[in-house]
Amino acid sequence: MKKTALVTGGSRGIGLGIAQALAREGWTIVINGVRPEESVAESLGSIHDLGVEAFYAQGDIGSESGRQGILEVAHGVAGGALNLLVNNAGVAPKQRLDLLETTEESYDFVLDTNLKGAFFLTQAASNAMVARRKREPEFAAAIVNVSSISATVASVNRGEYCIAKAGLSMVTSLFAARLGEFNIPVYEVRPGVTKTDMTSGVSEKYDKLIENGLCVTKRWGFPEDVGKAVASLSRGDFPYSTGQVIMIDGGLTLPRL
Repeated sequence: MKKTALVTGGSRGIGLGIAQALAREGWTIVINGVRPEESVAESLGSIHDLGVEAFYAQGDIGSESGRQGILEVAHGVAGGALNLLVNNAGVAPKQRLDLLETTEESYDFVLDTNLKGAFFLTQAASNAMVARRKREPEFAAAIVNVSSISATVASVNRGEYCIAKAGLSMVTSLFAARLGEFNIPVYEVRPGVTKTDMTSGVSEKYDKLIENGLCVTKRWGFPEDVGKAVASLSRGDFPYSTGQVIMIDGGLTLPRL
């Protein structure tokens, strides 16, 4: 039976790493992004090359119309309901500002995508999953939220990002509690310092921090590290762990003396 996953923000960075890891497991992949489809042809091709079907759902999850369009494409591919939703899409503040200078415009920009968008996309996808399970009890579904160590590690020069990720952690807990009766698990993966285009502007800073012991595992994280975790969760390897957080941070948040 075909298994279909939607990975938001799946055309680059961590999202692409997740999409490729799921493709290696045989999933049909729908990736989402805001760029025109021709701009993500290389990413789609890299998924196709792994022997699965890959589709693109262009749209901004921060807007209601964007979410509707994304799910229209994804549900069309999936036959009405997704087997897996991966809420990965996220934006960083356009400018890192001290907490005492953060603007309302930046706050709304970050939270609309990173929190509100993920919440309402999950709500809509969950309703379709529940309806499908009621019709077909054997239908399997799950949700994975890609959070960040910023859910608990304070960065005072990008407070809006931290708030969004902390909120996303509660979204995980809420939907895990609500969907439990339908046996639809909800998980959170929490990456640490990960090598993507989002972190390219602070590479030198984190190179030095990692060299000086920031992480127990003395290297950057990579998108494939997160992808492997999501693939494991999607296989059902953790059937009794709904609502739990999987840390992908190289031991950065491990308390040490």
